[in-house]
Amino acid sequence: MINKKINIAVVGLGQVGSYLLNELNTKKKDIELKTGKKIEIVAISAKNKNKKRKFKINKSIFFKNPIDIIKRKKINILFEVIGQSDGISKKIVETALKNKIHVITPNKALISKHGDYLSKLAEKNKVNLEFEASVAGGIPILRTIKEGLATNKLFKVYGILNGTCNYILSEMEKTKESFKNVLKKAQSLGYAEPGNPKLDLNGYDAFAKIRILSSLAFNKKISQKKCLMEGIENLEYKDIEIASQLNFRIKLLGITEIINGKLFERVHPSLVKKDSYIGNVNGVMNAVIVEGKPIGESVLQGEGAGPGATSSALMSDLLSILRGNIKYPFGIPDIKRKKPLPYNEKISSHSLYLRLEVKDKPGVLSEITKLLASNKISIERVIQIPDHKRKSASIVIITHRAIENRSQNLINSLKKNNNIIKKPVQIRLF
Repeated sequence: MINKKINIAVVGLGQVGSYLLNELNTKKKDIELKTGKKIEIVAISAKNKNKKRKFKINKSIFFKNPIDIIKRKKINILFEVIGQSDGISKKIVETALKNKIHVITPNKALISKHGDYLSKLAEKNKVNLEFEASVAGGIPILRTIKEGLATNKLFKVYGILNGTCNYILSEMEKTKESFKNVLKKAQSLGYAEPGNPKLDLNGYDAFAKIRILSSLAFNKKISQKKCLMEGIENLEYKDIEIASQLNFRIKLLGITEIINGKLFERVHPSLVKKDSYIGNVNGVMNAVIVEGKPIGESVLQGEGAGPGATSSALMSDLLSILRGNIKYPFGIPDIKRKKPLPYNEKISSHSLYLRLEVKDKPGVLSEITKLLASNKISIERVIQIPDHKRKSASIVIITHRAIENRSQNLINSLKKNNNIIKKPVQIRLF
């Protein structure tokens, strides 16, 4: 049972941590009204006490070393908003749980890597480990799966899980600008990391979220198997343009589903129909679609990133704890969560969009079609776009459904062909 007065610590004072701290202070009366608990921020921690921040901090409760907070202060709830999968992030969460302190975090890297261990630790010490903000920002997708859809048998969850990539793809279509220019714009607006946006662009961010969703949706341990993960770094405006001509849009999708009792997780660019729901989710918005029985199809959409959306999810976790909702982090007892059996992705099949930049000379298309035939991949449509100035051409091929293993063999063969002058672009049809 939680005490009447609740002592709170916030570890990490970047954009999200600072915003959260301000929300806790400005909405204190509202929190107390809705929970019947009084809250007090008794400790904060960050690398730099004197860093300029958008919100003022109380330096009298500042700790440079967050571990000292647990040693010196009576803490009921700790927010971890540092954002690393290991190091001090893992250490402070682990230490807090061992000391019977509830933990709230938006750290998808930490949860996707160490969630099984940390949830077991929380369960052992009868405290909460809450991570609603780790997936899809302000969209309450985790609580929806854990509580709202708890009695449904879910078999597929997919959607747009990275606002950075969705903004870039949407903006390229809207402005006809290059990937490079739109990325710079995203960085200037705070949608992409100014230094190194790699984890967003290569699909890793979305994949960490998919692993968390898989575990919750299917009552499984978090999969650590290396699976299909592709980002948007190789896409160009011409891909957006050609897709549009074919009545498609390009979206980076995270997908997890159960096929024949086995878990199939993946993240990759996908061609989606323009008139589909997912095809009309633009900008920095996220959307998650859950399929199951008896619910059918359930859709959740909202802002997936930014301090406001993230803070909203963190506050919802706080209110859940304050109301006495002590529950299993992944919805069921740890002992009931089984290790997932991985689906063999090599036998999955998709229709493909292939764009090849080739030397403009006789016989090139013939060579390419022979490679497709040798891999037993049939062609539905071919588009050729010559570039006479550069003496090159773009060849776009839409295939019929092909087994993943054959598709990868084809890509490897195409990379070795001397008449193909750039890395082939592959997009799966969804």
